[in-house]
Amino acid sequence: MASLSLSCSLPLQPPSSQLRKLIDPPTTLTPHTSRSLKPIVVCGNPPTFVSAPDRRIVAVGDLHGDLAKARCALEMAGVLSSDGRDLWTGGETVLIQLGDILDRGEDEIAILSLLRSLDIQAKANGGAVFQVNGNHETMNVERDFRYVDSGGFDECTNFLEYLDACDHNWEDAFVSWVGVCGRWKEDQKMSHNYWDPRNLVKWQKGVIARSILLRPGGPLASELARHAVVLKVDDWVFCHGGLLPHHVAYGIERMNREVSDWMRGLSEIDSCPQIPFIATRGYDSVVWNRLYSKDISNLEDYQIDQIQAILEETLGAVGAKAMVVGHTPQTTGVNCKYSCSIWRIDVGMSSGVLDSRPEVLEIRDNKARVIRSKRDTFSELQEISCRIVQVKFDSSQD
Repeated sequence: MASLSLSCSLPLQPPSSQLRKLIDPPTTLTPHTSRSLKPIVVCGNPPTFVSAPDRRIVAVGDLHGDLAKARCALEMAGVLSSDGRDLWTGGETVLIQLGDILDRGEDEIAILSLLRSLDIQAKANGGAVFQVNGNHETMNVERDFRYVDSGGFDECTNFLEYLDACDHNWEDAFVSWVGVCGRWKEDQKMSHNYWDPRNLVKWQKGVIARSILLRPGGPLASELARHAVVLKVDDWVFCHGGLLPHHVAYGIERMNREVSDWMRGLSEIDSCPQIPFIATRGYDSVVWNRLYSKDISNLEDYQIDQIQAILEETLGAVGAKAMVVGHTPQTTGVNCKYSCSIWRIDVGMSSGVLDSRPEVLEIRDNKARVIRSKRDTFSELQEISCRIVQVKFDSSQD
């Protein structure tokens, strides 16, 4: 398939000749629709532009190794069964996870395994699962392990042993890991005394295992390379930190391809991997940018106007109506700012971050709303402040 590099002067959507079918048109109706939908099509490798006609879209923010919270969020989103069997229940829904699955928790590979399993099931039902990589994914491929939970190192050791038990069949081992990781964790449980000499050896084994899995070209890094850092689905653009005008001018498919090549170990010169700076390094890179996630109560009016102008320029250049980002925990929950042109969906749900209630964003017919747990008990004031936020774009602006 021909490559497409989007810049400010190119059409807002890639030409249909450059799109490839992700799935065949569903042959039977699903419970979520009264008619058969057009197939999902995607452009780019990794996926960059996606057309998902008439699909329900749900977006989930940072998960940071907390499998229980991940499952809770996916159940709330209506895409995961609640019976513990990890079955896709979203029909033709498109699920998007916004990165930072790694670090601060002990079930990182299990969450990645769950999402891959759900993607396989979703495609069989007319839906799809997409992920974008965040700064913690890129940090780990750089072998920056500062934020790795001790249980995260243990999981890497256990998974390597499981991979060996599966005769190094990566696909089988990776997809099935979420179903067996709990048993392996119990089997390998040792003393909780960190200074026990056995635990020091265990930690060293974990560091080595993680390095093997996540080095550029390693099996888990190559798995992450399947995902973009910027994903445009219909009129919405999804990224971990935030997209800026110079990113679009550089070419978002080009950025995605360069990050993917780096993770696969294909960009090495003189044995040194060439890290894509514009996407993964620096305060204004795609995965680190926090410009749109700042608390505007701390900003002057002119600063707010500047940020809104940058956001509008970016959205105009990429041909999107709104952007969805994670990266910066929102203590007030999922919210939108700048005339709802930006949605911030990282709520710090992981027990390793804020241990907050899971929340997800749902998009239907260009209308967005926040899904929050119905089982939580709120005071009357909290109920008022946590009502579903919904925005509908003015059709005259299309």
